[in-house]
Amino acid sequence: MSRPTLLQTRTLPPAVEARAARDYVIRRPEGPDHTLEAPALLAAAEGCDGILCAAGDALDAKTIGRLPASVKVIATFSVGTDHVALDAARARGIAVTNTPDVLSVATAEIAMLLILMCARRAGEAERLLRAREWTGWAPTQLMGVTLEGKRLGILGMGRIGRELARMARGMGMVIHYRNRTRLPPQEEEGATFHGDDDAFLAACDVLSMHIPGGAATKGWLNAARIAALPKGAIVVNTGRGTTVDDEALCEALHSGHLRAAGLDVFTGEPKIFEGYHTAPNVTLLPHLGSATIETRDAMGFRCLDNLDAVLIHGTQPPHRVA
Repeated sequence: MSRPTLLQTRTLPPAVEARAARDYVIRRPEGPDHTLEAPALLAAAEGCDGILCAAGDALDAKTIGRLPASVKVIATFSVGTDHVALDAARARGIAVTNTPDVLSVATAEIAMLLILMCARRAGEAERLLRAREWTGWAPTQLMGVTLEGKRLGILGMGRIGRELARMARGMGMVIHYRNRTRLPPQEEEGATFHGDDDAFLAACDVLSMHIPGGAATKGWLNAARIAALPKGAIVVNTGRGTTVDDEALCEALHSGHLRAAGLDVFTGEPKIFEGYHTAPNVTLLPHLGSATIETRDAMGFRCLDNLDAVLIHGTQPPHRVA
């Protein structure tokens, strides 16, 4: 039996590459390793049985509608699927799969890292040293705040949010959360549920955002919701960049209403809102949420498990979303 042909849009970890090359004829787009625009993706997909894509690749409804008839499955190297037009894929009979359950701890670690960096002004301190401007220890230099006893508000208490809560409890933080539905008591582990935004935001010394992208959440953290946070609050986002009103966040950072912000995701990545480049009290990371060897290998293997099911075994993929 001949091996299926797979369009692999990005370079993946070595162990994943080796397994994919063993079981598939791999086709790659020419040029730099970055997200694919529609013309390049469609050209590369000709004659392919499946697509192994990543967040940002152009798989909107128009592009999916023009995919060759040979494509039976799209496996995205991500949990989020807002870059794939799921309804369009369903209409074409193309299965879409993702990689749940393997990146929760790694992403929660990045959220915790950003919380710590913001609270202790680590980004500012590191830049001070690199600029050769440190003149020595001083009693009032770069004073931050301790996390013990602070209220952590988790927006979106899914797998990642619950992992972050577990870590934060170890720091002595008090957990509040906002979710579409209240968790069972055994999953809350003493966390306080809020059924409305105002009460939730008022309870956040630190707000950590873990909600999906899309039209329903676009610009969720706007000027009004920022104003509802206590003065001196910290905002961290490791979910989706589109959920933040960048201009409003920058204004709150410059005005001092917010103590700091830590961001790992941005609207329009890899470009970011210009104001973040000059805000002194913001810590920026280049979408590192799942960037550990263990996690990225697991994500890649999960993609291949899904592809194998459809293209090799003729069965339902284990992590189908459309």
